[in-house]
Amino acid sequence: MPLVTVVITLLVVGVLLWLVNRYIPMQGTIKGILNAVVVIVLVVWLIKVFGLLHYVTQFRVGP
Repeated sequence: MPLVTVVITLLVVGVLLWLVNRYIPMQGTIKGILNAVVVIVLVVWLIKVFGLLHYVTQFRVGP
């Protein structure tokens, strides 16, 4: 996937999240959960786009 597509996607998602946060009235806790979910989904998507998902899934915690 071209880097330009990744940057445009991040900008569009950022603007949409800003519009939702700015113009749709909702409780602060719901807004925080929505922001966290969007950020987590974007991070996972970026890891997948850059081909790092294989390395991340092999991390082990403990012995």
